[in-house]
Amino acid sequence: MFYRENGQFKTSYAADQQILPIRQDRWFLALLLGFALIGVPLLADEYLLRAILIPFLILSLAALGLNVLVGYCGQISLGSGAFMAVGAYAAYNFFARVPELPLLASLLLGGLCATAVGLLFGLPSLRIKGLYLAVATLAAQFFADWAFLRIKWFTLDSASGSVSVGALTVFGLPLQSPQQRYLFCLLLVILFALALKNLVRGHIGRSWMAMRDMDVAAAVIGIRPMHAKLSAFAVSSFVVGVAGALWGFVHLGAWEPAAFSIDRSFQLLFMVIIGGLGSILGAFLGAAFIVVLPIALNQLLPWAGQLAGRSVDTALISHVESMVFGALIVFFLIKEPHGLARLWATAKEKLRLWPFPH
Repeated sequence: MFYRENGQFKTSYAADQQILPIRQDRWFLALLLGFALIGVPLLADEYLLRAILIPFLILSLAALGLNVLVGYCGQISLGSGAFMAVGAYAAYNFFARVPELPLLASLLLGGLCATAVGLLFGLPSLRIKGLYLAVATLAAQFFADWAFLRIKWFTLDSASGSVSVGALTVFGLPLQSPQQRYLFCLLLVILFALALKNLVRGHIGRSWMAMRDMDVAAAVIGIRPMHAKLSAFAVSSFVVGVAGALWGFVHLGAWEPAAFSIDRSFQLLFMVIIGGLGSILGAFLGAAFIVVLPIALNQLLPWAGQLAGRSVDTALISHVESMVFGALIVFFLIKEPHGLARLWATAKEKLRLWPFPH
């Protein structure tokens, strides 16, 4: 009754092509963004911002970039952790070696360096696909782990391989408190999500989806496979590289190559699968699920152990977390391949008929 389109007429092409055609969706998104921009900095404590919300926003941005490649273009990638590492270390080198270079410029330049590396490792996609492409992108992960650990130039000759940044400012404003860092990440995520949403709705996004559905048919109708695949690798690597720079600069502050290991690549892939392939919303739902689930398990399992009169150690919690992740991935692949985003879309379709389904 409250989620209907009756009386919402579209009198122009712009109104018909808008991102949220239903008025209730626009209201809900406006309220959500207003609460995120105003309410959360006022109500959330330091732990909630540093441990949950900032990692959620950065991982959502990385999942958005990976979803462009895997969900929209259908190219399997296991090297997203490497592209995050390239973005982080490239941004660090620009920030440390170039005097007075703004932080935002360093982050974007780090994303551009990740784009170059992504294009290099995306070249095999012109000849191979599927499992063979996954192995080729996995090579990027191993190469990045070796390079940033062994080549001291990337870490400014640091003996331990770890680097750190401090005294961050954006347009002359300090970026020190958790609230300031949260708002900075939130604004960047909103801009990137809006840009990617418009990109996948245009001819570039349609060419990606055509390559995903059937690359031979796409080539027959005039879509250039090289342009479509490499553009997907470029856009994906840029967004993931910026997310990696944010992860190092804003969330960690000090990091080493292990922060962008292969576990990070699999974590991002799990986010895309659970959240929903080929969905902007799915990246946020998957990131929220992956970030919140370990915290929920860390709280629930000790509580359940106390009720049963037994102690639960951290190793058991870690094993249960891995088993739950594996079971959920299998469940979504079998029962709902489109992930949480499809469940959300189904709920909205039912609301449009409630309370008179027919």
